Amino acid sequence: MITAEEYLYFTDRAFDGMAAVLEELGDDLANRRPELPGANSPYAIVTHCLGVADYWAGRLVAGRPVERDRDAEFVASGKVADLVERIGQAKKQLRADVAAADLRAPLREDPPAHYRGTTIGRTQGAALQHVYEELAQHRGHLELTRDVLGG
Repeated sequence: MITAEEYLYFTDRAFDGMAAVLEELGDDLANRRPELPGANSPYAIVTHCLGVADYWAGRLVAGRPVERDRDAEFVASGKVADLVERIGQAKKQLRADVAAADLRAPLREDPPAHYRGTTIGRTQGAALQHVYEELAQHRGHLELTRDVLGG
């Protein structure tokens, strides 16, 4: 079984990699969408990842009140420095949320409907694994988006 510190090592790497890509791109490119159907800007991709971590680890695992506007995540824009600061805050919050987790316990409330009855929706440990899954997946997505944008 992975320890909390081992888990956080991997989530930190994903978040740090995202921050590096954002800083490499700068404000203009980080807020630009590639000319591909359904593409999101790097800023939106990272904002979505912050929403995923906050909702799944914060609300469903730790039981914190979290209001999430998932649709707004995909149209978010702003300054890279502000988003990088939010990444730092998210890393600290994730540490607290993981510390509050009981990995074998059920989620503190029902997950979204399409996750009910799946492994992801059963336990706090599985929900935390889903957070890492999303971070890793979208870090790669972010790197490809950077490459398409020419960053």
